[in-house]
Amino acid sequence: MNMSKLRTGLTALCLTFLLLLTACTAAPPSEFDQAQRESTERGASAVAEDAVSGGSFNRFFPKTSGDDDLVYAQEKTGFAQAKLIRGGEEVAVLSISDISSNPSAADKFADSTQSINDFPVVAQGNQGTAVLVGDRFQVKIQSRAESFTEGDRLDWLQQFDINGIAALAQ
Repeated sequence: MNMSKLRTGLTALCLTFLLLLTACTAAPPSEFDQAQRESTERGASAVAEDAVSGGSFNRFFPKTSGDDDLVYAQEKTGFAQAKLIRGGEEVAVLSISDISSNPSAADKFADSTQSINDFPVVAQGNQGTAVLVGDRFQVKIQSRAESFTEGDRLDWLQQFDINGIAALAQ
């Protein structure tokens, strides 16, 4: 047999073997896989079983008029979100969250000095304002435009059906 054909055949065989060997090797777990495994082992759940469906929140969002429009952007168990569009520009994001999956989220409201309908209100950074309704639901507005101020956020928070949301907590 020709030596050159033998070398070519052995090279092809070795390359095939290396390819199979590396293809069958498991990739190391990512940091996300490790975090998921740890939270699952603790029995943690992403969403509480009794969390309110996101679609049921939509009726509590403010009604718009004039140049304002609400575009519902996200809806999942325990959460609903809408974008406030003014004159074609997104000026704020409004959301309602069921914090039953994360009760410690209520801790930030403990030192509140403001309220809406006797429910505590807090600033969340420079662009966010939230109210805790019934110790279970966080209603939040985040500014997306500099023209949408803290005063605007407070005005829009008062336009939510806060009492309707509170009734869900009972």
